[in-house]
Amino acid sequence: MATHSTIPLNYLSYINLLWLWLLLIACSPQFEDEHSYKNDPDSIRITAVGDIMLGGTSEPVLEAKGYDHAFRRMKPLLIDSDIVIGNLEGPLTDSETPFVDKEYVFKSPPDKVAPALRNAGFTLMNLANNHIMDYGIEGVGDTINALRANNILTVGTGDNLRLARQGTIIHIKNKRVGFLSYSLTFPKEFWATDLSPGTAFGHEHEIREDINRMKKEADIVVVSFHWGQEKITELRDYQPLLAHAAIDEGANLILGHHPHVLQAIEQYRHGIILYSLGNFTFGSYSTNAINSVVASINFRQGVFESLELTPINVLNIDVNFQPRKLENEQALEVIQQLNNLSEATQTRLKFISGKGVLHSINDDFFRTATLSD
Repeated sequence: MATHSTIPLNYLSYINLLWLWLLLIACSPQFEDEHSYKNDPDSIRITAVGDIMLGGTSEPVLEAKGYDHAFRRMKPLLIDSDIVIGNLEGPLTDSETPFVDKEYVFKSPPDKVAPALRNAGFTLMNLANNHIMDYGIEGVGDTINALRANNILTVGTGDNLRLARQGTIIHIKNKRVGFLSYSLTFPKEFWATDLSPGTAFGHEHEIREDINRMKKEADIVVVSFHWGQEKITELRDYQPLLAHAAIDEGANLILGHHPHVLQAIEQYRHGIILYSLGNFTFGSYSTNAINSVVASINFRQGVFESLELTPINVLNIDVNFQPRKLENEQALEVIQQLNNLSEATQTRLKFISGKGVLHSINDDFFRTATLSD
């Protein structure tokens, strides 16, 4: 008589769980592959960071350590991207004559900051904000010249309103990525007019017109807004209204800054909205800005594929003007904070490999798989 051995049920359960775990690993995107996006001809990876200002109280530290110090720990998060954009909060100029009377007037040394931005991997700097004209049109010109000399493009200013609204197009991997930028912050003397230079204010009808024009020239449209209220995580009513209008007209990605702290994210229709990226590296010892994120947005064939948010520490009394990646529980806390802020937008990040991850709603795997929150 033949004998049959039996396998305990708990052993079979263990084998099934093991196979499921291996399947999840095989199907999950491998975010840690440093060159997976840059070498992929069908994808475009845009990495965006918040406010950058390397003057003020950071100058003694950076003069001693070198201006590359500010980006040394962040460079690995930037180098795998096709386009890297930040908000340059203040001009790169040696001018000594402020444009208007303001409580806070910023500037940074052009011959030191521009090369440091290039070395860190930046390809484009947003200039539409409430500090870029602190030293007038001369300061803006000095900034653009310093950045261009280091192969960094700019967006957000112009010699008149038409040119300020014109935007910038980057050709990459047989695609065209168009950038538009608006500053919805005072002082109004910084806003361009038909006859004077400055930044585009961003009236809704003008934003819609500009996106419609840009869509005829670009495969992906990115719109930056300098908006909201400083140090406040709650959105102002106009922020989602303008963000939704921009995506309704065809924008793919909205990048926000000015509050210096993180605000909600939103997956709206075919686009992604990052209402505020907070600070990146900023010349102040203020304790209002503690944590932030580096955002990497991946597009495949011109369509949003995924968002990855890497939490970072930007509290300068801790990091000494050198942002650092957060790990484990500290990183999870930042992603949980973002999820709390984003409850009203019905957008939720998954916590995977130390990052907050959001995939396209068309991604069947990420709609159905059970992953760790």
